[in-house]
Order: sequence, then structure tokens, then C-alpha cells
Amino acid sequence: MANNTKSGEFQRQQNKEEMKKQLISFATMILFTILAFLIVGSGIMSKMFAIPLLLVLALIQVAFQFYYFMHMKDKGHEMVSVMIYGGVWAAILTVAALSLVIWW
Repeated sequence: MANNTKSGEFQRQQNKEEMKKQLISFATMILFTILAFLIVGSGIMSKMFAIPLLLVLALIQVAFQFYYFMHMKDKGHEMVSVMIYGGVWAAILTVAALSLVIWW
């Protein structure tokens, strides 16, 4: 019975830590979104600096989405990770190929 109580307490602590990480991730994504709107809306940066910065903020948000909200950091999600990374790789290759065709 004591072992079951320890196991339940451990699980509650794990859930609490997971929720804390998700809330921090969510708050960070909201902050990045507000920052992106301010950069575009205020016009304080030239397009040459704003576009790469917005792309970096977007990539960070995608990483947060994958790892925290889609639980790709957890065990048992290896096949899902392979499929998503394969799709991202295919998209990168497609964009690169089309860019090459257009600019050549």
C-alpha cells in the first residue's frame, strides 16, 4: 500500500512539472506573437531585419508546439517524430527545388 502511495505522489509531481513547462511554453509563444505584431505594426525595423527575425520567432514557436503540445519529447512518439521530420525535410527540398527552377 505504501508503494502505491509513493507511486501516486510521484505521478502527481510529474504532472505538475509537465503543466508548469506547458504554461511557460504557452506564455513564451504568446509573448513571441505579441512581439511579432509589434514589429510589423509599428514599422520600427526595416524589412531586411524584420523578416528574418519573424522567421526565427516562427521556428521557435513551431519547436515549442512540437515538443510541448504535441508531446514529441515523450517516449513512444518516435514514429510520429520521424514522420513529421520527414515531412519537414520534404517541404524544404520542395521549396529549394522550386526556388532553383524559378531563379535559374
